[in-house]
Amino acid sequence: MLQRECLAPGVHLNCIPADKFNRCRISLHFRFPASREKATDQALLPLVMDRGYATCPDMTQLSRKLARLYGAALSVETSMQGASRVLSVSITGIKDRFALNGEALTAEYAAIAFGVAFEPYFENGCFSREAVEIEKTTLARQLESEVNDKRLYCVRQARRKFFGDSPAGIERDGYLADLPAVTCESLTAAYQEMLRTAQLDVICLGADEAVVRRMTLEKLAGIQREPADLENYLYMPAQPTEHFREEMDLVQAKLCMLFTWNQCAKPEQLNAFRLAMSVFGGSATSRLFLNVREKQSLCYYCASRFASPTAFMMVDSGVEPANAEKAEQAILKELENLVNGPITEEELENSRRGLLSGLTSVGDSLAGLENWYYNEILRGGAINTPEQAADQLKQVIAEDVRSILAGFRYSVGYLVTKKEEPSHAE
Repeated sequence: MLQRECLAPGVHLNCIPADKFNRCRISLHFRFPASREKATDQALLPLVMDRGYATCPDMTQLSRKLARLYGAALSVETSMQGASRVLSVSITGIKDRFALNGEALTAEYAAIAFGVAFEPYFENGCFSREAVEIEKTTLARQLESEVNDKRLYCVRQARRKFFGDSPAGIERDGYLADLPAVTCESLTAAYQEMLRTAQLDVICLGADEAVVRRMTLEKLAGIQREPADLENYLYMPAQPTEHFREEMDLVQAKLCMLFTWNQCAKPEQLNAFRLAMSVFGGSATSRLFLNVREKQSLCYYCASRFASPTAFMMVDSGVEPANAEKAEQAILKELENLVNGPITEEELENSRRGLLSGLTSVGDSLAGLENWYYNEILRGGAINTPEQAADQLKQVIAEDVRSILAGFRYSVGYLVTKKEEPSHAE
């Protein structure tokens, strides 16, 4: 069970015992408003911060330090949560009691994680110019390669059309056109703004809580903080369906369909959304899998998922170019059938069992536990354990599923397909 303690305005320490593991984990999650103008600086931050920190600025030195700590693992990543960006610093290693020579490992782990987060390596008051240029090249290659994964490319293109200029549509990895303007000074300014405005959740799984609490307070002591008020939920209003088509040199076409729920999702509705997604297209017993893929053979894959922070549903599929329109209509037909027709007890229970199995496995890893509880924190409201969520899921009935699915409105269809052969007049 999560124990949550407010240490300062916008700063919480979240402790999870994790007694059954021989490893522990310390994570710092900085959540702050996403900015289109600063998106590329914010996307570059984790790449530069991951290279080291003030007392350990060399990547080789840092790798050796982690190896000496019985192979501890460090990660610095960014993600998007609705209109917010999250920068996460995490370290995982064995617990103190398993150290061969009695080392205070939690203190070592915390020093690294908090060092990376609060004491990056600066030269003349800024991030290293050399490090920034190296990671700009890395990020440029990443952005340029997006089109190589056609499924991911189609999904991202559909999202761009769906969100438009909304803060929820800001790119996690920034913008290639903006990359040349990023400097060590602009990156440092973005970092300092993050420290000042972010809501900070420190998550301690199986580590020494007193050490983590003390270090959190020490690092925050010299920072003038103005934590931002953040929206947990938003939605895109319903609009007439728009279709987009892009031709490429490929064999299998990609179709992505985005639906808005046309209102904010509420935390207490989440289990109904989970079951609705599983029945519609989120499992091997779903309507999309059994009917569109198996019976009608209209796609290679077809799955639905729901994003609660932005209240939209996505259905993405791989199809034969000639079957794209048929697949789209078949997907819409299955949604209509669920809304207006019967939902059998068998398909409801098959989906429920799959979800319950997933909830049971949340506690099988430290990362799984952390992801669960941090997502619960982000949603606001009561923080449920996986067991409590399972109990709530058992109460969801067919009418709840039907009500959820009836709320979706088809907004954007994006098709990436093969180039049409030119016709030759006789």
